[in-house]
Amino acid sequence: MRRPAEAADASGPVRRPGAGRAVAVLVLVALAALIPLLGPSATLHGTGEATAPGVGGIALLRAVLFAALCVPVGELFVNRLARSLPGAPADAPRSWAPYAAAAGFVAALGLASVVATGNLVPHSLAEIDVGGLSDSRDGRLALVEVNGFLAAGLCALSGRPATRAWPLAAVVVAEALRAHPATEHGALLGAGLTLVHLTCATLWAGGLLHALRTLRRWGPSEAGPALLGLYARVAAVLLAVITATGVWSSLRRMPSHTILDQLTTTAYGRTLLAKVILVAAVIVLALWARVRLRRAPDPLTACGPARAEVVTLGVVVVVSGLLTALPLPIRW
Repeated sequence: MRRPAEAADASGPVRRPGAGRAVAVLVLVALAALIPLLGPSATLHGTGEATAPGVGGIALLRAVLFAALCVPVGELFVNRLARSLPGAPADAPRSWAPYAAAAGFVAALGLASVVATGNLVPHSLAEIDVGGLSDSRDGRLALVEVNGFLAAGLCALSGRPATRAWPLAAVVVAEALRAHPATEHGALLGAGLTLVHLTCATLWAGGLLHALRTLRRWGPSEAGPALLGLYARVAAVLLAVITATGVWSSLRRMPSHTILDQLTTTAYGRTLLAKVILVAAVIVLALWARVRLRRAPDPLTACGPARAEVVTLGVVVVVSGLLTALPLPIRW
């Protein structure tokens, strides 16, 4: 009779399932990074629009910043849901908040360096006027985002990680204000819409990611389907708010009588159309997961479409980063 070691040698090297999953994640991240890097040239082709230098890099940094917001916000959200479930296991997956804060800090620092050079990509440290950041509105908002992620990382490593909610909220507010300069008509309304839209989007995407990680940590328990069902009910409300604010913001950018034309003739419109299609796919996957959760003999089979939903939401986040870097459509 063979010993286990001999049997393993006879059958070849032992494969670690986690290694294959890690490779798949790295491949997906690499492919997602190509969207902001190659997206501007594709969306601008044939539109006659001009864009600022380095728009691909800026889009990538904004995508990283948005993803870095989703992870810790989703953790806070789902952990709160889990605590409301009677009999839920106290065990929780390892927090990714410190790593997300570090990524967000680097991305915010890169975006701040662009602002410090007059919204141009710096080619040397000498071109960056750090002291001048406090003299402009965009510079001050960039500093808020840098310091917000730094504070969120320190809070995540402290004994009271829930306090990171406050610096993350400051980053969301700063991003909403940055997207709508004071010179814009109805800037306060636009910033308010972006604030609500971004908050709900981070809760939705980050919450689903952490919910699936929590279910994996808990294993086969009754609390798992209960947590996923509770998240699904809240996510339905979040989706309604995201849709309403997204449509309203789009109509402010592109008036209703021009939106159909600009969706195909402008870079902003083309990217927005791609985002809408991806969100529609996310909704289909969410409904599929909800049906499985309610009707399948094993409710945890809903995790299959939910994982696909997380991947698609990740692509939506990347496309959103590209959308913020492209020139705004012309109001006809």
